[in-house]
Amino acid sequence: MRIGQAIDIHQLVEGRDLILAGVRIEHTLGLLGHSDADVLTHAIAESILGALALGDLGKHFPDTDPAYKNANSIHLLEHVYELMNNEGYHIGNVDATIMAEKPKMAPHILKMRENIANALHCDMSRISIKATRGEKLGFVGEEKGMCALSVCLLEEH
Repeated sequence: MRIGQAIDIHQLVEGRDLILAGVRIEHTLGLLGHSDADVLTHAIAESILGALALGDLGKHFPDTDPAYKNANSIHLLEHVYELMNNEGYHIGNVDATIMAEKPKMAPHILKMRENIANALHCDMSRISIKATRGEKLGFVGEEKGMCALSVCLLEEH
């Protein structure tokens, strides 16, 4: 059994799509990054890599590599699943939190959980995704960025 945790942060900007756990969400702002900047999927992937002591996303998918420009982060998570599987582990559970002032996440959470569960080849009951607001405080509350936190438990096959 192994435990991993991670945090990911991206700036909100105009002219980019807002994608979280592979779900495109209508909003006036999107997340800035080399890939699709899916802050939630990044945090989940890094928590798994951390549990396996395999480094971070930058080690596996460097932002200096043009192959990852605008990459779909769900595909990156599928690669992380292969690493986890090859190491002899599967998902016990993932507990993730999105920190975003706007838009409302509740209408999208079920599809987010489904996308993450599919990428990690596990039952959706093992994936928890929650959201909270910044209550107008800090970079989240001022809508300058979004943050996601993830904790995972990996179990041996």
